[in-house]
Amino acid sequence: MFVSVARAGSFIGGARELSISRAMATKHIAQLESHLGARLFNRTTRSLSLTDVGAAYLKRCKTVLADIEEMEGAVTQLHTEPRGKLKVSAPTVIGALYVAPAIAEFLALHKDLSVNLILQSNLGDMVEEGIDVALTFGDLGDTSLIAKKMANSSLLVCGSPDYFAANGRPLIPEDLAKHSCLVNWAIPPRNKWIFKGLEGKREIEVSGRMQANAADPIRIAAKKGLGLVMLPEYIVSRDIEKGNLQVVLQDYAVEPMHIHAVYPHRKYLSAKVRAFLIFLEDWLKTRSAFSE
Repeated sequence: MFVSVARAGSFIGGARELSISRAMATKHIAQLESHLGARLFNRTTRSLSLTDVGAAYLKRCKTVLADIEEMEGAVTQLHTEPRGKLKVSAPTVIGALYVAPAIAEFLALHKDLSVNLILQSNLGDMVEEGIDVALTFGDLGDTSLIAKKMANSSLLVCGSPDYFAANGRPLIPEDLAKHSCLVNWAIPPRNKWIFKGLEGKREIEVSGRMQANAADPIRIAAKKGLGLVMLPEYIVSRDIEKGNLQVVLQDYAVEPMHIHAVYPHRKYLSAKVRAFLIFLEDWLKTRSAFSE
């Protein structure tokens, strides 16, 4: 209860997380403080914050709860059928278009399981937020987490038929200097598109009339004829099929986007997490927008 209240920043938020009343949550914390002989929270009518003792106690409590979860994992791994609640995080576009349908099929196979799906652009603190599995892109910097590669998605340079009719098509990467290139800051390096040809690696400085920190805004702008985009195939595949976007510079290789499933480092992986990782990897690889 203490960890839930500290994480939520309020008694009512912590109570909601554990499905009990606010009054019961307050009673539990009061009993804990009485048992410890120390105040864990500073309380006012409008705010709740940890005392120095509370902050130190919270850190140890998280360690204890993680140990308990690992011990339970050692037992539950013996169960072949996933059960309980699985908390999954994914970037907005891939989460809505692919992870959500995959979860629906996964739940149909496992009747004793429920899933909370969180769509967010940043990985965040998985342990703090209680996330079991997170989908992310690129290299993983935090060595306390485990990353399993699930699939790749090709990066494609696209534009609308109207844009090409008015501005022509780039034939080589250097032609992009004469074009409006709509940049997605979420794909590093910012303002540079990287190609590999017979001449080796080529980094092309690009700029255009619009930039964004997510894919969808510039995808929509490209459909409206505002410029070219370099985006993963899973984002633009439907627009390409409908003829709203057309691919250029296909003779020049672009490093694909690597999609990873990330989970906290644990010796024992629970049955629900293990089953979901296997299912999602197989599910993504059957979709044409992804490859191994």
